[in-house]
Amino acid sequence: MSQREGSLDPQADDSVSLLPHLEAKIRQTHSLARLLTKYAEQLLQEYVQHQGDPFGLPSFSPPRLPVAGLSAPAPGHAGLPLPERLRLDAAALAALPPLLDVVRRHQAELNPRVPRLLRRLEDAARQARALGAAVETVLAALGSTARGPWPEPSAANAAAAATAATTSAAGVFPAKVLGLRVCDLYSEWVSRTEGDLSQLVPEGPA
Repeated sequence: MSQREGSLDPQADDSVSLLPHLEAKIRQTHSLARLLTKYAEQLLQEYVQHQGDPFGLPSFSPPRLPVAGLSAPAPGHAGLPLPERLRLDAAALAALPPLLDVVRRHQAELNPRVPRLLRRLEDAARQARALGAAVETVLAALGSTARGPWPEPSAANAAAAATAATTSAAGVFPAKVLGLRVCDLYSEWVSRTEGDLSQLVPEGPA
């Protein structure tokens, strides 16, 4: 039995009738994640392009600054049960929009003449929010309670505000490094979400 089949409730009277709708939602969400994975890579490349040296240098190794309310996928992420992985994906996607907004505001001050980068950051925040909501819908359809650990919007906004204040006080270079880190985390989590959702796609891995 595949993980997708095992996730459904065999006791539900309408499980058979809901199956086509569920598969369509899973395919739609996976397609969105796959598209956003490409967009995230483009955003990261464009962000680096506009930060100047040393960001574009092959030898540059930026410090991995901690980001309030968000961390990279854990090394053991792939070994967790699929519903838990999807809950972690949804948590990260919920934390990303206010952080991307912080980066956009920093870039509006540092690079006001690169409107395409600002639009990409704005789009990324909106798209992360949409993908997170879609993942929560899939979890609910699978019968997995959509409980944490994602933060409440007020908590995510507070964490982002604290990050913004700390970074702004530290100067231009830390603000640029923070932006790079947030764009990198966005790319990592969207890619991770795509990989996790592939486990549910009918022609994907079982």
